[in-house]
Amino acid sequence: MGITARPFWLGAILAGMLGACSSEQSPETDKASAELSDRPIVQWRMASTYPSSLIILGTMGKRVESLARDISGGSIDIRFYEPGALAPPFEIFDAISYGALEAGWSTPGYWAGREPALQLFSALPFGPSAEEYLAWFDYGGGRALYEKLYHRHNIHGLICGISPPEAAGWYKKPINKVEDFKGLKIRFFGLGGKVLEKLGASVQLLSGGDIFPALELGTIDGTEFSVPAVDLKMGFYQAAKHYYFPGWHQQSTFFELMINLDQWNALNATQQAQIEAVCSSNIRYGLSQGEALQIDAMRELSEKGVEFHKFSPEILELWKQPGARSPTNSRPPMPISLPDGRACTSSAPDIGCGVNADI
Repeated sequence: MGITARPFWLGAILAGMLGACSSEQSPETDKASAELSDRPIVQWRMASTYPSSLIILGTMGKRVESLARDISGGSIDIRFYEPGALAPPFEIFDAISYGALEAGWSTPGYWAGREPALQLFSALPFGPSAEEYLAWFDYGGGRALYEKLYHRHNIHGLICGISPPEAAGWYKKPINKVEDFKGLKIRFFGLGGKVLEKLGASVQLLSGGDIFPALELGTIDGTEFSVPAVDLKMGFYQAAKHYYFPGWHQQSTFFELMINLDQWNALNATQQAQIEAVCSSNIRYGLSQGEALQIDAMRELSEKGVEFHKFSPEILELWKQPGARSPTNSRPPMPISLPDGRACTSSAPDIGCGVNADI
């Protein structure tokens, strides 16, 4: 027996019923659809202090661009721009503050000239590990202070990446004693640079692209920059062969997404949450990738003739002392007080007691 054909009228009724069901939506569905269609497309320019080709430091910034697009379903477009494309690297802070740029990718320590306290949110000499640093930021009051510092400059900052302990730097000649720092011309970052100044070094802060030429031409005698995988990419081994550890000055380093405060406040709650989710993912990515790449990088550096050194216990212990100074500089250290009123001693290096109070 063949298949019996359905009456024409039955098919017409069923089609009509299906059409009615598809066209009749609940008020809640209509409201959600309207919100999606009315949601503005966020289009931001993000100037970077690091090139996108630079592993970890730059690739984390580039990842913000792709993650924001994916997490928001394409409604948030944060376009990454290479250093100097929109503004010189060290002028990004002002450009965002004034509203000339919507966003920037950097590390808070670069803005010590604008807001000295921001150095606390990059790295601390003999400071906390990455997980301890994040715990303080999220649950120890760090976030509130960080946002307060930035908001008074019309910037909203988000910690958006982290890297593991760095190396202690590249030197053209071995560093055997504290006196070897006296008169040394060196590029050094953040609060660690202040410590070396106390030992008589001539410290300057150069952007990433300016370091190798200065080291190669002898404008500086040494430099620190980042972890071995990054330093390998920067090519420092071609101009200096003495590579020192441990990275006492940067046990972990925060990176940030800076956003013009007016632009941030113009976002709805969903968009703000999406950008915060981007940064949470980026923190995990930077930490795990940063740890994973170092062994192969150090092996390659060794093959290129780099000599690995460890600073002597005497040098490291001196750096931990309040008001650390070269023995040739007899000026007594200034007293330091902790936030709770206790005196700062060398037994509390994790909170930066190795840095003099007049920094």
